[in-house]
Amino acid sequence: MMDWTDRHCRYLHRLLTRRALLFTEMVTSAAVVHGRREQLLGHHPTEQPLAVQLGGSDPAELAKAARICAEFGFAEINLNVGCPSDRVQSGRFGACLMAEPELVADCVRAMRDATGVPVTVKCRIGIDDQDTGQSLDRFADLMVEAGVEALYVHARKAWLKGLSPKENRTVPPLDYPRVYRLAERLRPLPVAINGGIETLAAAQAHLEHVSGVMLGRAAYHDPLLLAKVDALFFGEPQRPIDLGAIIDRMATYAEEQLSEGVRLNQITRHMLGLASGRRGARQFRQILSVEACRSGADPETIQRAFAALDQSVSSSELELTV
Repeated sequence: MMDWTDRHCRYLHRLLTRRALLFTEMVTSAAVVHGRREQLLGHHPTEQPLAVQLGGSDPAELAKAARICAEFGFAEINLNVGCPSDRVQSGRFGACLMAEPELVADCVRAMRDATGVPVTVKCRIGIDDQDTGQSLDRFADLMVEAGVEALYVHARKAWLKGLSPKENRTVPPLDYPRVYRLAERLRPLPVAINGGIETLAAAQAHLEHVSGVMLGRAAYHDPLLLAKVDALFFGEPQRPIDLGAIIDRMATYAEEQLSEGVRLNQITRHMLGLASGRRGARQFRQILSVEACRSGADPETIQRAFAALDQSVSSSELELTV
């Protein structure tokens, strides 16, 4: 979710779920070691539990990056070998590394030796013409030998030749049973499934076969999905969905961030899905996406957007539509 799940997005999502593990955007090990670390890794304390996603293929550099991430207090360090973008391939990280499982295992081993923070891997079921039976099992076995603490598996192949990153999210067919078989084979190692999961009901069904479910675009476009996660999956009482309170918290957060030089639209662009299914949603989105971009836009813009919504929908009604 590069350019999507930044710190402002994660702050919003943490208002909706206290228990779900959140993930950063993928950042390269080189950027972490040599770049502006606070800008890349900085996060609000309330975002925890939070995993950082790293991309890279140099074990020594990844070890250094892992130590730095540990200093920033992340709960988990995830090595992403599932991203199929051209930019990622040219840097020799992401899904192309599934063709070099021994190297990925060396990277995992180096990261584990460098820090006590759990190291995990996100991958695809395969790439290009790989046999998703033998190649995925071999990849997973090497990760286990290297000491990985969990696998997150996108249940599609990544076609690095001939498909765009967008097409790689929809064109290769989903093969959930392949991930189920891997999870059964690797027990008790936690295996989480990812890819094409649109509802919490679907997530519940997957959990009959795997240890966890990763939601990406579904949670981003309809963030109120997350408001039921704690009750459905962690046994906590269902809290009422008070959209007004969420708006107030985001306005307060925006005021704090604007004082530090953040532009309002950097925050509000992640809030557009909050009005999904409500009358006035179009105007809500327009205010947050257009007026928030104007010079001098302040947190009052967020309150004006909320006022454009039909306030007759109760919290209980909203709860039923999540």
